[in-house]
Amino acid sequence: MACSTDVAARLPSGRRVSPRDIVRSGLCIGCGSCVAQADRPDVRMELDRYGQFKPHGPAEWMRERTPAFSRTCPFSPLSRNEYELAAGRFPAASHRDGLTGRFEAAYVGHAREQDFRASGSSGGMVSWVAAELLRTGLVDSIAHVVASAGSDPDRRFFRYQVSRSEEEVKRGAKSRYYPVELSGVIEAIRATPGRYAVVGIPCFIKALHLLRAEDAVLRERVIFTLGLFCGHMKSARMVESFAWQMGAGVDEVESVEYRLKDPARPANWYTAQLTLRGGAKKSKDWWHLVDGDWGAGFFQNSACDFCDDVVAETADISFGDAWVEPYSSDGRGTNVVIVRSPVLHMLVRAAIADRRLDLRPVDQEFVEATQAAGFRQRREGLAFRLSWPTLGLRPNKRVTPRWGGLSLRRRSIYWMRSRISIWSHRMFWLAKRMHRPGIYLFWARAALTVYHGLAYSRGRLGRFLDRIGSADGNV
Repeated sequence: MACSTDVAARLPSGRRVSPRDIVRSGLCIGCGSCVAQADRPDVRMELDRYGQFKPHGPAEWMRERTPAFSRTCPFSPLSRNEYELAAGRFPAASHRDGLTGRFEAAYVGHAREQDFRASGSSGGMVSWVAAELLRTGLVDSIAHVVASAGSDPDRRFFRYQVSRSEEEVKRGAKSRYYPVELSGVIEAIRATPGRYAVVGIPCFIKALHLLRAEDAVLRERVIFTLGLFCGHMKSARMVESFAWQMGAGVDEVESVEYRLKDPARPANWYTAQLTLRGGAKKSKDWWHLVDGDWGAGFFQNSACDFCDDVVAETADISFGDAWVEPYSSDGRGTNVVIVRSPVLHMLVRAAIADRRLDLRPVDQEFVEATQAAGFRQRREGLAFRLSWPTLGLRPNKRVTPRWGGLSLRRRSIYWMRSRISIWSHRMFWLAKRMHRPGIYLFWARAALTVYHGLAYSRGRLGRFLDRIGSADGNV
């Protein structure tokens, strides 16, 4: 892996980037950090025609190449990478190598007390830690994602909220595979003094730390960051696609639950449920949805193809699902927890001793195994994607571009995922514009058939593809 330790050394004379450069290069994740630091009323985050957040503002602002933006955009080629941020934040970490980055300890298990586990999509640990930070007085407020549903005038189903009670925190439990952005909540943190913890996916946590380095107010008020393991970000169009496939229009949908929990079924058997206006509910298992195979990349943000952080390496504590047996079969849900902050490690150990948490220590190899497919996509796959010719910017990544060393099957899988990611947005836009859902659904079934043929074939074709190059046989 390649890692520079000097940002200035990567900055050619006069070289800076603008919001427009990042958007045009497909590197904008829609976090809103550029809008948060702009501090002007004519700049905002808006959903584009593909249902992804992008910055909007006057042309001169979009084109402006400032040193501050160049340093703070999480996908800027000139911003510090996760190794550099983590080294400054956790210099005494006992574990420093491997795919999980720096950390103090790792655990697998769930919250025992109250209904944190039952009300969450996994083991309830995210909500438990957030509530415990409030209970112990370590923070005054939690910034996290909650359902907005019918109360949102823009018909966005989820948004960031600042919560100050355990009840409010619990309302933010469960997984949210929907675009959100940070500009509003950052404005709220700046406006109201206090100590805050922020929950977010890896690139959002990275963006926040890059902003904290530039902003003394955020540096003082954001005390802890809680990271979520991430496969990739979906666009708002996935909800609309699910609604089409359940016989409803998105305007009929009141609320969305992506992972309906059923203790009688394995945790990795996802069921999506839509609650319609009037109270009717519609549900369908993900594997019966044409775009329900997460790894295929439907509705993925293009910036996710250039991310190398699966486990939120810059967060004080991060959480994921334990996708290994026997945990993946336990429908009650089980978390993997990586602790980096000594303060939070003390909090977790005390709760384990008091039997409020049911956690057991695990090693780095265990954590990596729970996210094996994600790490392949973000390291091996990223190295392959970085070797492709591009007309846009190249982000500052910790892997070296590499074309060779992969079987034809692996190269084909990574290429097909990127095509599905790109064309799912375009085909859905076309189907929606023409009021013909069948256009997208037909294309999605065909694309998924090709992808599954590449990823899961164990017949003659699979053996042939594996023989050409260096095969690993894993998806």
